[in-house]
Amino acid sequence: MQTRDQRYAVDVYKRVTQVKDENRNSYGSMAHKLPILIRTAGLAQALAFVESKAKNKAALKQLLNDLSETVDKPGILIETARTAPLSEYMLLTQQTLAALLWYKRFAQSILDIQAGDEEEGK
Repeated sequence: MQTRDQRYAVDVYKRVTQVKDENRNSYGSMAHKLPILIRTAGLAQALAFVESKAKNKAALKQLLNDLSETVDKPGILIETARTAPLSEYMLLTQQTLAALLWYKRFAQSILDIQAGDEEEGK
């Protein structure tokens, strides 16, 4: 039996290794920024912000889709964050931050994106 972190690590590794070269900067940069956004604005607001940016960037849409799959909320992560009761919202926030830790680590090691790196085209 695997721990939650082990499951997340395996799942995130598979997803990050499939990120296309043209998406790697935006994907990796947001993987670094999203945990900070969640801590400062809250899960629902941070996800809504990324969703609004994702309309113009396939990489951000891919990150949201990947993240929702990782935390077992495929296609419903943002809606669940908006409508969940407090206890479920807090658990979902913890799970999302735990998953994002792996996204951030693999963005550094696989995509070679560091915390200070800015997105292309900004």
